[in-house]
Amino acid sequence: MTSAAELLTPDVRARLDGLAAELHSGIVAIDGPSGAGKSTVADALVGRLRRRGVGVVLIRTDDYATWDDPVAWWPELETDILHSFVRRRDIRHRPRVWRDGVPEVGRPVWIRWEPLLIIEGVSSARRRIADRLDHALWLDGDTAPDRLERTVARDGEDSRADLQRWQRFEQGWFAVDETRARCRVLDESSS
Repeated sequence: MTSAAELLTPDVRARLDGLAAELHSGIVAIDGPSGAGKSTVADALVGRLRRRGVGVVLIRTDDYATWDDPVAWWPELETDILHSFVRRRDIRHRPRVWRDGVPEVGRPVWIRWEPLLIIEGVSSARRRIADRLDHALWLDGDTAPDRLERTVARDGEDSRADLQRWQRFEQGWFAVDETRARCRVLDESSS
């Protein structure tokens, strides 16, 4: 199993360097299955952009998704994040907070408007936003079993059953939404 940091192969690093050099404004989505390394890639891209002085906001779909509501929360993200972003207004939203394995709507968070918005997470490049994205990026990651082990290592053994159910859900979601076909693939699956 490859660690998340190891997903930043020299090839992926070079692709991120090239992408960071061309980004100044707009909306970027980083999508792919759970455990593929989306958060690692998003953090690396944001770091590159900030070092160049590019103002960027990073929003994670994990701030909205729950085990029981994997993707139907999208209208909330549209209202809270996208409507404010396109109007060049500061963003105010209420990300989920997990307490004892139960998600709750958290306290309001205020984020200053910046000209570049990166949305990272499963379903971030969904068909519903495709025509508004300046870039849609995809990570395959390792095999499904390896990605499962990576997410279990991150979230804890007691989350394994939920993560297995999530993998089954996202496989169906991506097949119906045809997300990968609309994205620039940053890595190729080893499965």
